[in-house]
Amino acid sequence: MAAVAESPATELDRQLLDEDRLDAALRQPDQNPATLLKQTLSEADDTLAARFLEGTPAAELVPLRARVMDAVVSRLWPICLNDHADTACLAAVGGYGRGELHPGSDTDLMIIIPADPVEGLESGLRDFVTRLWDVGIEVGHSVRTIEECVSEATKDITVATNLMESRPIIGDRALFEAMQQATGPLRIWSGPQFFQAKWAEQQQRHRRFEDTSYNLEPNLKESPGGLRDIHMIGWVAKRHFNADSLDDLVDLKFLTRAELEDLRQGQHFLWDIRFALHIVAGRREDRLLFDYQSELARQFGYKDADHTLAVEQFMQRYFRVIKRLNRLNEMLLQLYQETILYAGIDERPQLLNKRFQVKRGFIEVTHRNVFRRYPFAMLELFLLMQQHPAIRGIRAATIRLLRENRDRIDDRFRRDLRARTLFMEILRQPEGITHALRRMHVHGILGRYIPAFARITGRMQYDLFHVYTVDTHTLMVVRNLRRLGVSEHHDEFPFLSEIHGRLPKPELLYLAGLFHDIAKGRGGDHSELGAEDAYAFCLQHGLSRYDCRFVAWLVRKHLLMSMTAQRRDTTDPAVIDEFAAEMGDINHLNHLYLLTVADIRATDPHLWNSWRATLLLELYRRTARALRRGLGRPIDQDELVREAQGRARELLRSRGLHHMTVRSIWRHFTPDYFLRYTAEEVAWHTAAIHAAGSAAHEPLVLIEPDTQRGATEVFIYTRDRDNIFALAVSGFDQLGMDILDARIITTTNGYTLDSFLVEDDPSEPTDSDARRAAIRERLTGLLRDPEALPQPRTGVLPRRLRHFNTPTQVDFGEDRGNERTTMELITGDQPGLLAQVGCIFARHGIRVQNAKIATIGERAEDVFFITDADNQPLDRATRQDLRADLLGTFEAEADIMRRGDGV
Repeated sequence: MAAVAESPATELDRQLLDEDRLDAALRQPDQNPATLLKQTLSEADDTLAARFLEGTPAAELVPLRARVMDAVVSRLWPICLNDHADTACLAAVGGYGRGELHPGSDTDLMIIIPADPVEGLESGLRDFVTRLWDVGIEVGHSVRTIEECVSEATKDITVATNLMESRPIIGDRALFEAMQQATGPLRIWSGPQFFQAKWAEQQQRHRRFEDTSYNLEPNLKESPGGLRDIHMIGWVAKRHFNADSLDDLVDLKFLTRAELEDLRQGQHFLWDIRFALHIVAGRREDRLLFDYQSELARQFGYKDADHTLAVEQFMQRYFRVIKRLNRLNEMLLQLYQETILYAGIDERPQLLNKRFQVKRGFIEVTHRNVFRRYPFAMLELFLLMQQHPAIRGIRAATIRLLRENRDRIDDRFRRDLRARTLFMEILRQPEGITHALRRMHVHGILGRYIPAFARITGRMQYDLFHVYTVDTHTLMVVRNLRRLGVSEHHDEFPFLSEIHGRLPKPELLYLAGLFHDIAKGRGGDHSELGAEDAYAFCLQHGLSRYDCRFVAWLVRKHLLMSMTAQRRDTTDPAVIDEFAAEMGDINHLNHLYLLTVADIRATDPHLWNSWRATLLLELYRRTARALRRGLGRPIDQDELVREAQGRARELLRSRGLHHMTVRSIWRHFTPDYFLRYTAEEVAWHTAAIHAAGSAAHEPLVLIEPDTQRGATEVFIYTRDRDNIFALAVSGFDQLGMDILDARIITTTNGYTLDSFLVEDDPSEPTDSDARRAAIRERLTGLLRDPEALPQPRTGVLPRRLRHFNTPTQVDFGEDRGNERTTMELITGDQPGLLAQVGCIFARHGIRVQNAKIATIGERAEDVFFITDADNQPLDRATRQDLRADLLGTFEAEADIMRRGDGV
């Protein structure tokens, strides 16, 4: 059965396929049937594609292509089987069985054969399948007796589903009818069994997509809310209710006419995209890959606007349609569950209040006019579910009433003190906050209550950094914040949970999470605009002006901590003093720290790692210390150096190093060294330098996996030369290692202490002896000959990166306190980028003192603290030359790799 059928049969027009002319051509004795049918199918596909591009909707073309395929395979069948054409039955299954074929869809066929096949049938079937491939049909086929159909369908719900929606094309129809009877719900997979199995199958499928449709490259067929969810509704309707189409469910009062229209429009929209996607890809493709998104947006008529790209507008519409379909799927499956699984259970309802009751574990209204008489009850519903966690869900009839009444949430509703009180109560509950907000969003309540949230619903950002739509990301931020306050999750982030436990009003933090990105897509600074929205919302909901300003501050500053940790030298006391002044007190710091971690973790599941965790924790601890000292008492650099040296001496003493030995090594180290390294690292370096002894003229390379800083540290001690940084990063590049951080310290006696934090390929972990030996050998070999700079490797950009054009930016600044220049490089991520930077620095005689390396999606955002060969800040001429070289190199490299010319 077509999930949302328009018509059970579709007639072919002669322009698409002239069947009389085709039959006449096939009767010609010198005609090769496979060649003729291949040409016929190709011409029909070209005609269908042309009609689509001229504006004919896919809803008209999809059944036409299935009808064309019927015409082709039904003519090939008797040619191959001759006298045996009526002893077996050829049937369409899958989407083809429903009469739905897109340009790249597989043609799924089932051949039903008698229990005792006649001689010659097998060879005829082999010839038929072979010629299908000759015709150019991507065929999936099975050959089964009726007994085998029953056996396979009994074991596999997918086979049972395929048989259920199959239809005969040509051959012995009696075999087909016998198969249908043998595999019907009275024999195998009764209605309840079928529903439970398909529901479990859908839940498993949704889990493969992390229960969200909102991914960068969604699958429009398999993702939640996709075409497969529409099929699911149709399959259950056919199996349990013997419905020929979803129109029958309207007659049975399971579906309203408006809901059917929503399903139909959603399916037609997805069909249009899938039809276009197959044409653009030239094959079957159900993933909306970056390769196709911009072209599809253009085909569908979207144009770039001031603050929104055409592709973002197109994808937002897609995500909103998917969301509506997901809501309908959930409601209808809930209704199926009540009707099919609980039909025989009669249970007295448990009254919660005069508006709501619980029956069979599901909350429902006590009267269908509840939301009309008491609109605020649309919020009360979700609060009651929080307060009664045993409630399993919302009754389908109540979900339908929510859908019918949610437009009552207007300005008058938002001014209602009862509604405002209920919303704040939801945020103040001891548990269930995340579930409540998600349910409110799923059922379209949250976006109506907070109109600004409705504007970010389904909004994507066309980059590789934000893997979820803004609304999904926002709710994940709130979820991450909430988990910090739930005792059973304390073991995930114990220190963060400890801080959360000290918050006087955690609901302020949740409000900041809810509003931190709410102004995205409007133009301007989304942090500033979002802060204004947050302040107004909090004021409207009865919060004190101090609390309103506090939430607005969190929204305004929500990027500050991550930017400071990733782009600035947080070992510099001046940087910490400046950041501490922005915080003002420990309460602001605590809240911002929690919000920052929750935000990063909700951006991309792979973005959060121990390196970022360490960066933020170090910034938090240094800032907390500065705040404890008092903002009027800046951190004394000499005091920090003395503390670091004192702790390191204790560690070295425990390792047996005499204090005079330590003093002899340290006498050439500058204060910067002790500021930038922990006592443990200082002790590690010192002991290794001492152990090297007379061999210190050779480069010393130390490797320590899983350091406190959250990555593998590679420490290099060697004579200072101009090209050390370039050589080291080239070595890491050749080894396939990603650099996260670089610290370069020069001693007063002409040596350099270089430390790199790196991430290795998971397949070659640095905790293996062989891998560490390979790293040492490569770096030592390069450092022995500093004049021979290796050529940085280039390569073809990964598929995803090719679709983004990040203009290269080079900006210089002054770090006067440390007498050095800062240089920020923003460019498209590409293979060998840092090695290329190192070579350019070497050409210009640039020395790197420190580096902060960050790859954010498709963008490289790296900050270098540099000097000239005399350890002085760069003059204007050197900056201009360096900028020109960097711009020229990376723009040219990006063009080459986007074309795929790299080697």
